[in-house]
Amino acid sequence: MTALSARPIENAASDSILQDQRTFFATGQTKPYEYRLAQLKSLKDAILERQDAIVQAAKDDLGRPEFEGYFEIGVLAELSYVIKKLKSWMKPEKVGLPIAQLPGSAWVQPEPLGSVLIIGPWNYPFQLVISPLIGAIAAGNCAIIKPSELAPATSKVVADLITSTFSPEYVAVQEGGVETSQALLAQKFDHIFFTGGTRIGQIVMEAAAKHLTPVTLELGGKSPCIVDSDIKLEVAVNRIVWGKFLNAGQTCVAPDYLLVHKDIKPAFVAALKERIQQTYGDDPAQSPDLSRMVGDRQFDRVAGLLDSGEIVAGGQSDRATRFIAPTVLDNVEWDAPIMQDEIFGPVLPVLEYENVEDAIALINSKPKPLALYLFTQNKALEAKVLSSTSSGGVCLNDTILHLAIWGMPFGGVGNSGMGAYHGKTSFDTFSHQKSVLKKPFWLDLDWRYPPYASKLEFFKKMISLS
Repeated sequence: MTALSARPIENAASDSILQDQRTFFATGQTKPYEYRLAQLKSLKDAILERQDAIVQAAKDDLGRPEFEGYFEIGVLAELSYVIKKLKSWMKPEKVGLPIAQLPGSAWVQPEPLGSVLIIGPWNYPFQLVISPLIGAIAAGNCAIIKPSELAPATSKVVADLITSTFSPEYVAVQEGGVETSQALLAQKFDHIFFTGGTRIGQIVMEAAAKHLTPVTLELGGKSPCIVDSDIKLEVAVNRIVWGKFLNAGQTCVAPDYLLVHKDIKPAFVAALKERIQQTYGDDPAQSPDLSRMVGDRQFDRVAGLLDSGEIVAGGQSDRATRFIAPTVLDNVEWDAPIMQDEIFGPVLPVLEYENVEDAIALINSKPKPLALYLFTQNKALEAKVLSSTSSGGVCLNDTILHLAIWGMPFGGVGNSGMGAYHGKTSFDTFSHQKSVLKKPFWLDLDWRYPPYASKLEFFKKMISLS
């Protein structure tokens, strides 16, 4: 069967599942607190039961070491947080009334959207479909999940978990490639949540626009890392090496390039080289702690960037095993190929700056990144960078970890995405905030009713025009 002949069948299947979900949602069963809580607890139990399978799938798909494989299961921390907070999030929020609106009462009441679509990426293929699902369930929605076909082992685990835990009219999973995604995007959902690259994000947004479907786009970009001269060099190097080479650099918030103050750049580059050797050994290909490229296409793209500068650490690669060594490039020009798009691999360009104004100007000349990193002990510099740059999030004196604070929103800005999630923000993303005004019958002032003669001056005072 060709892709073209398969699409009508896939469209029909997607439409059938979605219609079943709409019918189920209309019963109101997903809305009570007790139901949402029970489903979240079932999801937690299902993840706990499949820990080994999830970790093994991450190894099969990406060559993940066991330690990094458990990052996929980190969604349990978010899940526990949501379970604890859900009841308070569901409560209507009272709103005060102006004097002119008294007597009465007003509140904002969160309500579920309906049936939502979650399209996941391949780099954290379990975590990045389950995390938005937590928000969708907490908000009282039905959901269809589309895992990445580029991480087939994890896709299989996700499919097993979802089909064993939920009925498809509530939460369903559809595996497959581009044709499956196209079939799903042709349907009218109540919200689409997509994690992936900017190019595909544009396609998702275009498809959603045909149905006026709201979207959350979790994308990426070239996340800069500014390294001031006033730092604890060893600590900074440790944290940057970890954040950059985690999952072989295939992390949407990985430091994409370094801007190092010229006064410490030689020492910093030397320390980077030493730390990489300490972390991954003399032969990184034999290291048990280094992931691999997800596929040949990704390998070829990243390997093609290795000649964008002077290799001062790493540089080895092997297409047969999709291995690229943790690599540091020096003497990189701003117009080099590696500086044009997000690297998404274990290659770290190092550039230098003399004054921070120039560094900020260079960062601001590029699309807004998903993350920005600054290493400094200078409070004035910290304030300047925070006030003069725009990014999805900021992490000061560390990398990556800001996304694991469940009380903070995580999301992009500009080309790095739109919308946000995690914790309460996920609940809000998958909810409609419905405004409600209630007025009693016992008092009915006539200031707003015709005839308007003699009432204008009073109305002007009410709206502060006189």
